[in-house]
Amino acid sequence: MADRIHPSAKANPNPSQTTGNSGAGGGSTAAAGGKQPTFPATKGQLYNRPVYRPQPPSKYSRKRRGCCCSFCCWFVLILLALVLLAAIAGGVFYVIYRPRRPDFSVSSIRLAALNVSTSNQLSSRLDVAVTSRNPNRKIAFLYDPISVSVTSNGADIGDGSFPAFVHEKRNTTVLRATVSSSGHSVDPSVAADLRKSSVPLEIDLETKAGIKIGKLKTKKVRVMVRCAGIDVTSPMGKKTPVSSTPRASCKVKLHIKIWKWTI
Repeated sequence: MADRIHPSAKANPNPSQTTGNSGAGGGSTAAAGGKQPTFPATKGQLYNRPVYRPQPPSKYSRKRRGCCCSFCCWFVLILLALVLLAAIAGGVFYVIYRPRRPDFSVSSIRLAALNVSTSNQLSSRLDVAVTSRNPNRKIAFLYDPISVSVTSNGADIGDGSFPAFVHEKRNTTVLRATVSSSGHSVDPSVAADLRKSSVPLEIDLETKAGIKIGKLKTKKVRVMVRCAGIDVTSPMGKKTPVSSTPRASCKVKLHIKIWKWTI
């Protein structure tokens, strides 16, 4: 009786061929020389990732940035040029015209009437003369009506005004006005000072004035004049009031407004 040989017992004559056939579908990459990826990733794969490189700005962004820089540079240059031209024009104007402020002084003041009642009610009348001088040779001043306020230790003694006038070049003008107050209440301490033989006074002038150079007229600016240190003789108990000639000098302040600032 012959022996039977089962197929499973036969040795595989070509194991590499069997392995190659079984991996024909998925092992083509290995046969082609590729490498299978491993999970998780190895250190070599982590460090061999491509480096991020930022993209350069576009041509439109560079053009817009260049336009902004050019605009700023030109703006600064134009501004500096205007400032330089203004400084040159101011220097030329000063050299040619030599502008100077007007000068004011109190030439005389007469306290014609002064009455302080027992209830500290004040009634007064003053005759004031102010001398205005224009020291400029080529500049005239155009004055609006000038308000006059006379005070004593902060108390209002009288109010009045000078008329508007044109102050010509190298000219001296005397302005005269009568200021008065009636039924004005004052503090008891001020009333006691007003009953003395000598009364201290301060005079404030306020107006607007412009400059005239030939046919050119400038915009008018605010002008304030402060005259202090004036003592007059009180007329109380005297038949004839006495005029005082203090010749007190006054300080002139010009208020020039540029946009939102006043200097």
